[in-house]
Amino acid sequence: MSSMPDQFVFPGIPARVVFGSGTLAQIGEEVRRLGRSRALVLSTPHQVSDAEALSGQLGDLSVGVFAEAEMHTPVAVTERAVAAYKAAGADCVVALGGGSTIGLGKAIATRTGADQVAIPTTYAGSEMTDILGETEEGRKTTRRDPSIRPETVVYDVDLTLGLPAQMTVTSALNAIAHAFEALYAPDANPISSLMAGDAIRAIRDGLPAVKAAPGNKAARAEVLYGAWLCSAALGYTTMSLHHKLAHVLGGSFGTPHAETHAILLPHTIGFNAAATDRLDTVAGLFGGNVGGGLWDFASDLGAPLRLSDLGLTEADLDRAAGIALENSYSNPRPFQEEDIRALLQAAWEGNRPD
Repeated sequence: MSSMPDQFVFPGIPARVVFGSGTLAQIGEEVRRLGRSRALVLSTPHQVSDAEALSGQLGDLSVGVFAEAEMHTPVAVTERAVAAYKAAGADCVVALGGGSTIGLGKAIATRTGADQVAIPTTYAGSEMTDILGETEEGRKTTRRDPSIRPETVVYDVDLTLGLPAQMTVTSALNAIAHAFEALYAPDANPISSLMAGDAIRAIRDGLPAVKAAPGNKAARAEVLYGAWLCSAALGYTTMSLHHKLAHVLGGSFGTPHAETHAILLPHTIGFNAAATDRLDTVAGLFGGNVGGGLWDFASDLGAPLRLSDLGLTEADLDRAAGIALENSYSNPRPFQEEDIRALLQAAWEGNRPD
């Protein structure tokens, strides 16, 4: 019997996607396609040389580089970036990098109306979404708005070939979390569920091959394809407990984004699997036990498994559990503060979920 809902809304996919090998060469064409001619190239300090090379490639289409993007999109950094954007007379942004850089591009766009070309170099998966998470005064807040979503996303498999193996693993586990939560989202629809299911399959199949041979271009393409689908599913559904906890830990305690997602994933998805049948379609990919299977998958890949390794204390877990309940949000399984505290304790210790 079909599991298709009786009613659903599919909003469509407005972003233009360019996927392949060597697609970085097409950035100038994509800027012109948007009717723009003065791009500010964005990056983190770590990727400034790549951003400068791209700015040089763009020639007269570039007005310079802003290379101060930081994890969790601090508002103070965004304010400096907006000032630089206006001072340069820019009319669009080109964000080259992972979630930090793409988040900065979104923050500039929603404040200025700038068009965006996003060029992800990791598998983080925020590039297809209308979601922006920002930090200020030790708190991370998340909002959605059409002005946040990039107009164009360019995926170049070649840009991922040099991504270190450990970063590859945590980044892809970050991405796969989007697909898992999209499956049980309250606004899931048949298209988002198809994308999420194939995303999980692609990363499950491709990531071990990439870990074994980081230069395996076909495997890299498989994981990047999965990351695109994860991002698309995230962009059109509502996230639940997993993402809330990741944002609490990252925004309030400064934990690294991808590693936090990777560690929480088996615990949050395992917790919710007990209350929904929407994960049944992918459970077989992980031995029939989603929580334990994801933990085994992460462990085999050498992913981090303990929140304690990120510098969190047990007292931090008490505070995090309280923050996680401050605002209501949809989740397939009801919970109390003690449930969250127990989940965080298991993740802090690195225990395999039952």
